[in-house]
Amino acid sequence: MTQSLQSLVEQQVKYLSQLSSLLEQELHLISTRDAESLMSLLKEKETTLEAINDTDNKIDPLYRDAKQNDALTDDVEQGIDKAKALLEDCQYRTEINQKAVEQGQLRLTHLRNLMLEVRAKESLTYDKSGKPKGTGLGPGVSA
Repeated sequence: MTQSLQSLVEQQVKYLSQLSSLLEQELHLISTRDAESLMSLLKEKETTLEAINDTDNKIDPLYRDAKQNDALTDDVEQGIDKAKALLEDCQYRTEINQKAVEQGQLRLTHLRNLMLEVRAKESLTYDKSGKPKGTGLGPGVSA
């Protein structure tokens, strides 16, 4: 049983390392705005997350039983500590990626607002006293 737990913990460490690498790639793709590559990476990330969840569900009862019977080996405990450290790294990278996406959305919103302002300025005319006055006409339309 302990050997099975050991192999599952090693597998979990492998999956978490893979997730950490995927998160690093994700940040690069977010910053380069490579949407197609990002979509395929997200599918791979989803598969890895499902594998992590499945492995975690297999580890839990074995870990509880080994802990209750004082059968945890140093190798298993070291593997679990490594998995926890990798999990914290993945959570940190996820927060960074989330902020990068949010900043990208803010930049797009700002750009959109600038474009709307330019359009609004293009549609301004002036009244007889020289004060700006908007028109309902689009650019290129004259009356």
